[in-house]
Amino acid sequence: MKTISLSDGTSTPWLAFGTGTAYYQKAATDGVLLAFEHGFTHIDAAQIYMNEESVGDAIAASKKPRGDMYITTKLYQLAEGQTVSSSLEGSLKKLKVDYVDLFLIHMPQVHDGKVVDVWKGMVEAKKKGLTKSIGVSNFNVKYLEQFRATGLEMPVVNQIEFHPFVYHMLVPLLKYHSEHGIITSSYGGLSPILPRSEEKLKTQHPKERKDLLDALEKLAAARSDAGKKVTHDQILFKWLQAKNILAVTTSSNAARLDGYVASENLSELSEEEQKLIESAVGTVTFKSFEMFTHMEDQTA
Repeated sequence: MKTISLSDGTSTPWLAFGTGTAYYQKAATDGVLLAFEHGFTHIDAAQIYMNEESVGDAIAASKKPRGDMYITTKLYQLAEGQTVSSSLEGSLKKLKVDYVDLFLIHMPQVHDGKVVDVWKGMVEAKKKGLTKSIGVSNFNVKYLEQFRATGLEMPVVNQIEFHPFVYHMLVPLLKYHSEHGIITSSYGGLSPILPRSEEKLKTQHPKERKDLLDALEKLAAARSDAGKKVTHDQILFKWLQAKNILAVTTSSNAARLDGYVASENLSELSEEEQKLIESAVGTVTFKSFEMFTHMEDQTA
C-alpha cells in the first residue's frame, strides 16, 4: 500500500480502517480481521469508541508482525490525576501492543483551557517511546496556533471530517497544514454518497447532490472497462489521494474493502477532474458530524 511521509521522518499507509462509527461501543474484532485479510495494514482506534480491547484481540489473532501494522489510537478525557502517558499505557494494554504508531488528541473541547498542557503530555509520551508520532483530531487553526505560539513541536497529523461538501470551508486550515508540515487525515470521506446522508442531501441540497453524483459517474466511467467497473467511492478516494489525504474508512463488506484498497491503482485525477468534483458542490456545506461547530471557524 502507498504511504504518506510525515514531518517527523516516519510514514503512514494512506488508507486506514476505522473502528468508530459502525463499531462505536461494539466489538470490532471481526471487522479488523476482515480488514487485515483484504489489504489494510493501518487500524484507527480511539479510547472514546470503547472497543480498544476488541481491536487488540484482532491484532493478536492476526499473528501479523508488529512492523507490518500501523496502529493509531486517540486520547479522550484525562481522569483526575491521570497523565497522557498513563492514559496511553492503558490503551496499549487493551490493544496488546508495546507502542502505537500514531497517538492523537481526539478533540480539543474536552481539554479547553488545558490543551497546551495536554500537548506537552503528548510530547512526553512520545519521548518515552509509547508512540512514534503524535497528532490531533478536530483541531481548527486557533487551537493549532496555541502550540506554535508556545514553541512546541507541531502535530504531524490533524484528523478531520473531510469531503467535497466541507472542502471549501477548510481551505484556510489546509493552507495552515501545508505551511506547518501537518498531514490532513479524513474521516467521513464517503459521507456524500452514504445512505445515512442521502435523505438529508436530497432535502437540503438536491441540485448539488445530483451534480456531484453526475461528476463522480463521469470520472468513474472514464476509468471503467468492460471487465471492471469503477465505483463512486473509488473516485472519492482518488480525490482524497490527489489532496495527499490520509483516509480513514470502514466497511463490513469484503468487496467494498477490496475496492477501497484497489483505488490507489486507478489513474490519478487531473487538476481539471478535481475541480469538476469541487465545482459540483461549490460553497454549499453539508456536515455528517455536526457537533464540531468550531471547525466552521478557521480564522487564526
